[in-house]
Amino acid sequence: MYLADSRSTGSRGTEATVVPDTRPGRRPAAVPATVLALGAVSLITDVSSEMVTAVLPLYVVAGLGLSPLGFGLLDGINNGVGALVRLAGGHLADRGGRRHKVVAGLGYGLSALCKPLLLLAHTLPVLSAVLAADRTGKGLRTAPRDAMISLATRPAHRGRAFGVHRAMDTTGALLGPLVAFAVLRATVDGYDAVFAVSGCVAVLGVLVLVLFVPGRIHPAGAEQLPEHERPLLRDALGLLRRPGLRRLTVCASLLGLTTVSDSFLYLLLQREGDLPAHLFPLLPLGTAAFFLLLAVPLGALADRVSRRRLFLAGHGVLLLGYGLLLSPWHGVPAVIAVLVLHGTFYAATDGVLAAATAGVVPAQHQGAGQALVGTGQALARFACSLAFGAAWSLWGGRTALAVTAVALAVSAVVAAFVLRGTATSDEVPA
Repeated sequence: MYLADSRSTGSRGTEATVVPDTRPGRRPAAVPATVLALGAVSLITDVSSEMVTAVLPLYVVAGLGLSPLGFGLLDGINNGVGALVRLAGGHLADRGGRRHKVVAGLGYGLSALCKPLLLLAHTLPVLSAVLAADRTGKGLRTAPRDAMISLATRPAHRGRAFGVHRAMDTTGALLGPLVAFAVLRATVDGYDAVFAVSGCVAVLGVLVLVLFVPGRIHPAGAEQLPEHERPLLRDALGLLRRPGLRRLTVCASLLGLTTVSDSFLYLLLQREGDLPAHLFPLLPLGTAAFFLLLAVPLGALADRVSRRRLFLAGHGVLLLGYGLLLSPWHGVPAVIAVLVLHGTFYAATDGVLAAATAGVVPAQHQGAGQALVGTGQALARFACSLAFGAAWSLWGGRTALAVTAVALAVSAVVAAFVLRGTATSDEVPA
């Protein structure tokens, strides 16, 4: 296990530091307490975020009357704007003497502030600005949070630790649509009520971060880094000279270009399955349920086998989901099957990619390394949202998905070639 130690770290004060428990007869836990605390923060925050995500497609398409192209722009903002600040967030966390909690707290706080502002967003420009600010907060917090998980966990257990965190995160994603569904059913002005409740839940997540996550983390399985080390921006960008990180970034970006956003997938499912509009907020539950069930076992599997191969296999599962959605098989059973494959895809890729990234980045650059890979993937998905929205407007949803499925198959083959022969020698000691 890992303990919060209030001893002074050099001359910088008495900020809590997470250090390994080295008492005789004690084995370090595969999942440190810091990971569980961060998982609780993510769980609460995801309840808030997924409440909004669950109703946003219908809100903008049915409520505001936007076209699929207009929604593609909004969804692209949802996935891409945060990427523009993710690098800055990761670098600032590393640069500040590994004060990842401060940067992550700023990100969580900004996102919490944006939820009640959605009550005022009734036009595309205003809604775009609020979503951009919300995604900026997500961009700031994601890399520092994943860096804290990487630093607190021994290298051999990172897949499991990220799996546990993603399972807790997904529990929030599972509860969020349920809360949104209940609020919509219980209120007259349903959308406004969803946004208000979401804001209150987000504030609770920030409080848990402030109270229960340690301020500084000693890298598990490594010597304490010199206090005076402050990585420079050019050092962070220079990480791409590392073969392992460069391969991961290229492949994550390439596959992100052909990954249809969740919102578009759910819109297609709702239409193809002829589901009533009031059931739409429940569609993410299928994805979240199987993500939750499989995140930990697939994370543990990634620790025993190649994390890169599991990441590629996850995209193969997603391709099966696209094929099933395009098949003549319709109805509720088909919808459930697609959601099962969608959840499996996330369980095999989300935390696994972060664990693979942690293995090829030095401890003092964990924030920047996670940000580089995450930024490439997020910008690629931003481009995919714009392209898919335009393709849907021009050709229709099914044709747009068919083209994307072919592109995903080609991208997976290319990514497998790029990662071919990647050896464990790429990994650096924690």
